[in-house]
Amino acid sequence: MTLLNLLASRSSRMKASEIRELLKLLDQPDIISFAGGIPDPSLFPADAIRDAYADVLSGAEAGAALQYQVSEGYAPLRKWLAGQMGKLGIACDEANIFITSGSQQALDYLGKLFLSPGDTALVTWPTYLGALQAFNAYEPRYDRLRPEGGNMTPEAYRAAAAANGGRVKFAYLVPDFANPTGNTLDKKQREAVLDLAGELDIAVIEDAAYRALRYDGEAVPPILALDCIRSGGIDKARTLYCGSFSKILSPGMRVGWVCAPRHVVEKLVLMKQASDLHSPSVNQMVMHRVAESVFDGQVDKLIGAYRERRDGLLGALEAHMPKGVTWSRPEGGMFVWVTLPEGADATELLARSVKEARVAFVPGNAFYADGTGRNTLRLSFTLADRRAVSEGIPRLAAVLKG
Repeated sequence: MTLLNLLASRSSRMKASEIRELLKLLDQPDIISFAGGIPDPSLFPADAIRDAYADVLSGAEAGAALQYQVSEGYAPLRKWLAGQMGKLGIACDEANIFITSGSQQALDYLGKLFLSPGDTALVTWPTYLGALQAFNAYEPRYDRLRPEGGNMTPEAYRAAAAANGGRVKFAYLVPDFANPTGNTLDKKQREAVLDLAGELDIAVIEDAAYRALRYDGEAVPPILALDCIRSGGIDKARTLYCGSFSKILSPGMRVGWVCAPRHVVEKLVLMKQASDLHSPSVNQMVMHRVAESVFDGQVDKLIGAYRERRDGLLGALEAHMPKGVTWSRPEGGMFVWVTLPEGADATELLARSVKEARVAFVPGNAFYADGTGRNTLRLSFTLADRRAVSEGIPRLAAVLKG
């Protein structure tokens, strides 16, 4: 007996993550991996987290920590986050903050909230693979967003969406140190995204997972901050800001948030009630204590460590990569994006690299909504210590030259 013939049509769009499959390689001790876009666990504030769990579970709040929580999230954490958003130029209060089980859940909920089958989502080429996976379940069509310039006219976007039987609903992008390219949008480009969104009357989903990890250059205001200036305040804005503690404090605790107009938060709360009721109470309470005490210091520690690893990777690429190979030079984040000569296939290269050199990376076509970009690949440097870089990049270069 099989139930496969009973599955909803959306199930055909659910595919395994190439990155999650590649993470299995990390269990092989002889593999040098630049694949997983994950933080270095040796840098987690484990002592502070351990102490916070002990404090919460041994004190007067133990009952609340183990009890059901309101779907919006733990109020002190939401208030702290509203204060952090205020520092970014986004005036709001806890009613504008919604706690999620990681920012991945936020993307899933926003896809569910906005997309009907056949609607169009505007995404960059390439874009974050996890966003495509989250949105795919709601059966959208994708069109290309070009924040750097060269977008289609609003009329052309509308016509293409209508021909597919739907409407353009939102633009999704990672404006700071994007996954996978490492690129950052300047203020003019962010304003252009808002211009386009205004002409199309669509939402903007701003994925800010890497924003705190800036190593060089001047910070650029979040798209939501620019939107608040234009619109007259967060409750009139069209931008939805998705944040996460995963890259700074702990991915395993699964605490993210959305900062958005109240009327959007109210809809997200209804989704949460129908899904998992609320994110784990104890994790939210512990995250609040840890964030209050160590967040800024933890950011400084990560910047010092990751900046050195980024510089080491860029130096090794410069020293060893053959002619015709180019790469991004990110000001922050976790990734360097490599472009091979036309006609090269990074998926085939990965098979050879793992077999011959025991070096892993992520082929770039996984990040394209249409599966193109086969001559691109992503390297993550957060786990790339000096030995990994000094041995791994020359090996990868040798495979390319071969």
